[in-house]
Amino acid sequence: MTDAATRFVLQATGARTAVRGPVIQTLWSGYGEIVRYLLEGGDSSTVILKHIVFPDELDHPRGWSNNRSHQRKVRSYQVEMAWYRDWANPCAATSRVPRCLDTATIGDEHLIVLEDLDAAGFPQRREHLTRAEARLCLHWLARFHARFMGQAPTGLWPEGSYWHLATRPDEWAAIEDPAIRDTAAALDNALTGARYRTLVHGDAKVANFCFAPAGDAVAAVDFQYIGGGCGMRDVAYFLGSCLDEREQKNWEADLLDTYFAALREALHDRVRKEIATDIEREWRALFPVAQADFYRFLVGWMPDHWKVHDYSRRTALAVIRRVQEDDFAGAGSGSIPNASATSSQ
Repeated sequence: MTDAATRFVLQATGARTAVRGPVIQTLWSGYGEIVRYLLEGGDSSTVILKHIVFPDELDHPRGWSNNRSHQRKVRSYQVEMAWYRDWANPCAATSRVPRCLDTATIGDEHLIVLEDLDAAGFPQRREHLTRAEARLCLHWLARFHARFMGQAPTGLWPEGSYWHLATRPDEWAAIEDPAIRDTAAALDNALTGARYRTLVHGDAKVANFCFAPAGDAVAAVDFQYIGGGCGMRDVAYFLGSCLDEREQKNWEADLLDTYFAALREALHDRVRKEIATDIEREWRALFPVAQADFYRFLVGWMPDHWKVHDYSRRTALAVIRRVQEDDFAGAGSGSIPNASATSSQ
């Protein structure tokens, strides 16, 4: 496929020549690679090709290798192509994402040609964030959520995020604590049933944000799990991925205020003030629910993960106790939503 991929890059960019450069990274579980191409005679000197190739043998690095996992990934790349093709370019003015030049499916392989964010002024990556950098990303999320508030996720996941309950029956079954298993459906119902929904990035972790050298701007990548949902899925997941236990405990309230201040500002010209107030009220109440739901996923998927710590445990169990006391619909039933990989993630 190397020659076909190069021809497609030339077609997408209008360049005179395209030379395959270094592999930036391989995709999760061996599903392809992300490669930089060096161009001559085009509008830019480099572009990025995301080249998805489905493996003959499944090899999940955490051991979750089955057909359900494979079908979820297949669908995720179809969704990402739809995002870049149909949704991404208009949102770049408010929440920066790479501009999509073209997409194609050749046989059973997918190709996405994207703007090179390094060349566009976002060359830096982080493994851990300062409070100021976390605020920058939360501003990006707030503007993103405001931009798509109330829009139906046509062509995307009906329910965004890679870890929501309907797509993770194997991880749910592996949870050892019966209280967490039995309240999982109630947590999920609270989030999926939110009155105010938007598009969620679905994998808003530190590694998927690209930073300007001056530290004053950020862009985001990796939209395999974008879809409809409550914005708190992104915020709870992001804070859990960018902060250690001490920082999460000490900074969380301030950073949540930062997000909602940015959301109010971004919603100012989009909805009436009372609607913005209702959105904040509902989503603030759902933030700990989203934290507990992500904790539910982690303890089934990888209970010794560094994100599972005393603070996340106490936060999640406090929500679970409230669910049990209030006897939410679905609590104690031990049942979960339909886990078909073709109808959900």
